[in-house]
Amino acid sequence: MKNTFFKLVALVMMVAIAASCTSKYPGFKKTDTGLYYKLYKVGKDTVKPKVKDWISMEYRLRVVSKGKDSTFIDSRKSQQGPLRMQLPLSDYKGDIYEGMKMMSAGDSGEFIVNADSLFRKTFRQGARPKYIDTNSMARFSIHMISVESSDAMQKNEKMTLTKFLADNKITTAPQPSGLYYIEQTEGKGIKIDSGCQVVYNVKITMLNGKQVFSQDSMKFVYGKRPDMSGFLEGVKLMKKGGKARLILPSQIAFGERGYREIPPYTTIIYDVQILDVKSKAEYAKIEAADKKKQEADKKKQDAKKAESKKAEPGLLQKYLKENKITAKPTASGLYYIEKAKGTGPQIHAGSKISVQYTGTLLNGKKFDSSRDHGGKPLDVEVGKGNVIKGWDEGLLHMSKGGKAILIIPSSIAYGAQEMNGIPAYSTLVFDLEIVDVK
Repeated sequence: MKNTFFKLVALVMMVAIAASCTSKYPGFKKTDTGLYYKLYKVGKDTVKPKVKDWISMEYRLRVVSKGKDSTFIDSRKSQQGPLRMQLPLSDYKGDIYEGMKMMSAGDSGEFIVNADSLFRKTFRQGARPKYIDTNSMARFSIHMISVESSDAMQKNEKMTLTKFLADNKITTAPQPSGLYYIEQTEGKGIKIDSGCQVVYNVKITMLNGKQVFSQDSMKFVYGKRPDMSGFLEGVKLMKKGGKARLILPSQIAFGERGYREIPPYTTIIYDVQILDVKSKAEYAKIEAADKKKQEADKKKQDAKKAESKKAEPGLLQKYLKENKITAKPTASGLYYIEKAKGTGPQIHAGSKISVQYTGTLLNGKKFDSSRDHGGKPLDVEVGKGNVIKGWDEGLLHMSKGGKAILIIPSSIAYGAQEMNGIPAYSTLVFDLEIVDVK
């Protein structure tokens, strides 16, 4: 009797201890590896994914930022839609992949993992983002849509392809690679080979008829880019003016990875029309002529830049004289002309400011203005290199409410670089008003 009583007490204590382990997150269970989970059985399927199986799922990831739950990712609001991925090995004990292995198609669940481990080990980011609270947990809500093994997917591909061939009465024998080459119009001219430039129209569809790509007058040099082996094999059988349908099983197409909306282990169809073929020698001549033209254009551009560089000091002095500017430049060459002294906080390196601005060239031509962007001031963190050097220097002379003109030589602006209507070696004139300083 006494022994039975002690066994009963021990059992109650074990239950209490077990309960205390999960009381931190009510309703959640905890695995031996430290993963907190809560599963909702919805689907009838009982097959759970293994490493290298393909899964498709909707998910939402929430993190704690400034003490509040914040949605980090929500696949339901993503243009890509559900996430499709091949389940990898776990990155560490108790990671989210362990949770995915608990689920079957149709199941939903919630999982809680350490945010630091998630971002460092699973997302490979090196560190948890600064805006996510220290030592916080991340919550995944997952709905598992499908679970498929690679073997099952390959088997399904073969069955689908066999049915497609039968339904479309295609009796053409496949090439040794598995390619089905169906010629529709015979082409004429030279044989396509390495170094030839090919111009073609193409439409890519899946066996269910869904079009995934279409483009006319595409160009490529055969053998100079890593296209799919099935496409290259089919094109090599064609000539100028020819049309053909190329049916590419996945092993000579996008394989086990798939591509964008094309799932893994998917047979695809290329409908190709060859518009033109230039021989290796012909294309080499065209390429040489293009290179010569590019070199000539660069030479002209360099000469123009050299002229602009030589002319800049004279144009600047002319501008200063015509506008009766007597201010002396700083060591960097910046001219700072105060229009109205600010009465608010002084700007320092690291200050976060809001500034209204208008930028013009020395000839008065405007190239940009904050007032042309809805009148919203530009937000700048001073001294971080987020703006040109002349701005970072000039802003340090100003305070909230201040107005000034900055005349900035190209050496502390854009230099030899041409930028959005600003020629190379241009001195810039900025009219600034400091709206706020933090």
